[in-house]
Amino acid sequence: MRDTNPEIALRKAVHWLGLRFRLQRKVAPRCTADFVLPRKHVAVFVDGCFWHGCPDHTPKEFRGPNAVLWHEKIETNRERDRRNTVQATAAGWTVIRIWECEIRRDVGGAAQRVAETADPNAAE
Repeated sequence: MRDTNPEIALRKAVHWLGLRFRLQRKVAPRCTADFVLPRKHVAVFVDGCFWHGCPDHTPKEFRGPNAVLWHEKIETNRERDRRNTVQATAAGWTVIRIWECEIRRDVGGAAQRVAETADPNAAE
């Protein structure tokens, strides 16, 4: 899904820091980042806590008639995320993944992580 509230909040905070980006860019075959910093070759993925299996917010055990389905769905998403990270890195991108909860907790801190990934020397 694109243009979620956490994604928009992070983009605004990253833009406020003076970084410029492009939305929904393909960084590897079948791998589209939520946004990229093309000059720095950084691909940013905003991962929703439920759908991507956040270690803090995804249930340890699903219950009910569709428990197996949900467990398999989340695990399939995690595998796809790992594969996409490997493919994007192999294509020359620096990948940063930011959890939805991290953005909700501290959007400025999440944006700073993106900035530091784009320019590690800026933090010094």
